[in-house]
Amino acid sequence: MFKIKLDGGRTREVEEKTYWHTTSHIMAQAIKRLFPDTKLAIGPAIDNGFYYDFDAEKPFSDDDLVKIEEEMKKIIKENLPIERFVLPRAEAIKLMEERKEPYKVELIEDLPDEAELSFYKQGEFTDLCKGPHLESTGNVKAVKLLSVAGAYWRGNEKNKMLQRIYGISFPKASELEEYLQKLEEAKQRDHRKLGKELGIFMTSDLVGKGLPMYLPNGYVIWQILEDYIKHKERKLGYKHVLTPPLGSVELYKTSGHWDHYKDSMFPKMEIEGEEFVLRPMNCPHHMMIYSNELHSYRDLPIRIGEIARDCRFEASGTLKGIERARTFCQNDAHLFVTPEQIESEFQSVVNLILEAYKDMNITQYRFELSLRDPEDKVKYYPDDEMWNNAENKLRQVLNDIGIEYEEKIGEAAFYGPKLDVQVKPAVGNEYTLSTCQLDFCLPMKFNLNYIDKDGNKKTPVVIHRAIFGSIDRFIAYYLEETKGALPTWLAPVQVKLLPISDNHIEYAKKIHDLLEDVGIRAEIDGRQEKIGYKIREAQLQKVPYMIILGDKEVEANAVGVRSRIDGDIGQMSLEDFIKKIKEEVNHYSK
Repeated sequence: MFKIKLDGGRTREVEEKTYWHTTSHIMAQAIKRLFPDTKLAIGPAIDNGFYYDFDAEKPFSDDDLVKIEEEMKKIIKENLPIERFVLPRAEAIKLMEERKEPYKVELIEDLPDEAELSFYKQGEFTDLCKGPHLESTGNVKAVKLLSVAGAYWRGNEKNKMLQRIYGISFPKASELEEYLQKLEEAKQRDHRKLGKELGIFMTSDLVGKGLPMYLPNGYVIWQILEDYIKHKERKLGYKHVLTPPLGSVELYKTSGHWDHYKDSMFPKMEIEGEEFVLRPMNCPHHMMIYSNELHSYRDLPIRIGEIARDCRFEASGTLKGIERARTFCQNDAHLFVTPEQIESEFQSVVNLILEAYKDMNITQYRFELSLRDPEDKVKYYPDDEMWNNAENKLRQVLNDIGIEYEEKIGEAAFYGPKLDVQVKPAVGNEYTLSTCQLDFCLPMKFNLNYIDKDGNKKTPVVIHRAIFGSIDRFIAYYLEETKGALPTWLAPVQVKLLPISDNHIEYAKKIHDLLEDVGIRAEIDGRQEKIGYKIREAQLQKVPYMIILGDKEVEANAVGVRSRIDGDIGQMSLEDFIKKIKEEVNHYSK
C-alpha cells in the first residue's frame, strides 16, 4: 500500500497497482501530446510498476523517453482531476472512432454485451478503462520511465508489433531513488550480463532463440554441479540412466502429458509413419525403464536418476538467458516405492535438499505444499479418492518430519501433489528451485507393478524429485547470488598464475602443471603486461586466487598468494597453498 497526500493535508492509503495504473494513463496522455498520431493499446499496472503499449510511426528513442517523462511531470503539476463515466456500447465505439483509436474499438467490440464500458478522463485525455484510479494526476509524485520493448498486440505473434514502455512511480522521491538503486543492483547481478563477462554461456539468433550454448568456463561449472549431485545420489542408492531427448506421441498420450502439456511442446514430427516430439519431461521414459523387468517388493525402493535434456516451447517474451530457455537439463529422479516407504523416502529427499542448500550456502527459502483445485475438472486427473489419499499422505509425511509449510491450492502437478521449495534470490521475486512430487497416477497409467510378500501384484507409488530443478536455472540463480564470484570449489578457474616477467614463465608452467596434477584448475597469464594490470584482470574475472611469481618466489621455490576475498596473503610453500585450496574445496567454503 502507498500512503498519499490529498488536497487539504489529508492522507489515505491506496493500492500500489491503482497508483501505477494512474501513472500509465499520465504517460499515455503525455505521448498523445507529444506524438498525436500515436495509437493507444493497453496500459496495465504490473507487479513492479506499469507499462503501456503504443502503435507509433517511429520507434521511441532514449531521448523520447526523457521528453515523455518531462511532459508527465507537467501533467502531474497540472493536478488534473480524474473523472469516471460510462457509455452505452454504440456511443463508446463512436467516441473511440472519433479519436482514431482502432485498438480501443476492437477491445470494446470483443467485450460481452452485458459488460459495463467505463472511461476515465483527465484534462483533454480520455481512455477506455475499468479502473480504479487516483482522484487526480497530482497525487502521483516521483516517476521514472525505464525501458522500451516490442510486444505483439494481444500477445499474438500474428498481430502487429507494438512498442511497450515500462515505468515506475512512487509517492516520494526517496522511494523512487531506493527502487532505482535496487534496479542497478539487479543489473549488476543479472546472470546474462555475468554470463557474457565471465565466458559462461552465449546465445545466437542463428542457432535459435532460447537455445543457449555453454562456453568452456560454463561447462566446467556444469560438470562440477553434475558430479556433485550424482555423487550425493549414488551414496543414497540412486542408479543413473541415459534416455533419448525425444519420444513418441503415444508415450505422452499414455502418461497424460499430451492432453495437459502439448501446447508447451515443440510440434510433433512425422517420420516413417510414426509421430515423435521433443521431450518436455522425463518421467514417461523412467516409467518404461521400471517396466522393463519384473520387480519384487524386496527390490523397492528403486531410485532412477538422470541429468536429462528437455525441450519446451516457451514464448519468446518469457525467455531469459539460461534461467528460462527452450532447452534445459533437469536434475531429475524418480523413486519407485511401496506405500510403506513413502515417508522414509520423502524424508530422504528433503534431507538431500537441505544438505545441498547448506553446501551452497542457500539460507533464504521456504516450503510450499502444492495441492489441486477440486473445482478444476480439466487440469487435474479425475480421481477424487486418489487425490485425497495422496494429499493426506503428503501432509502426514511433512508433519511427521517436522517441515513447516504453506498450502497452495491449484499449484499441484496434474498427476499429484508436491512439495516446492521457494528460494528468495538476492534480487527479484522468489521462485521454485527444488521440488518433490507424490504420484499415484502415472504408475496406474503405465500399468506398473511389483510382487508383494504374499505373491500379489501391487502398484508402486512414484516420487518425482529435482534437487537443483534444472542445472541451467541453478547456475543462473547462483551467478546472481554470488555476483559471479563463485566459491573456490565451483569456480571454473581456481588459480590464476601471474608471472611478473618473461623470465618467470617457465617457473609458472612448472607450478601450473603441479596444480593441475592434483586437480586444481589453473591458468597462466603470460601476457607482457604490468603485474598490476594482470591482477585487476584476474579480479574482474572473479578468480578466487592469484599467484604472483617473481625472482623472490623462484629463489625460495614458493608462491606469492593473493586472495579475491582476503587480499595479499604473502609468500607460502606450494604444498601449503595446495592444502589451503583442497580444504576449501572439501568443505565447499569461500
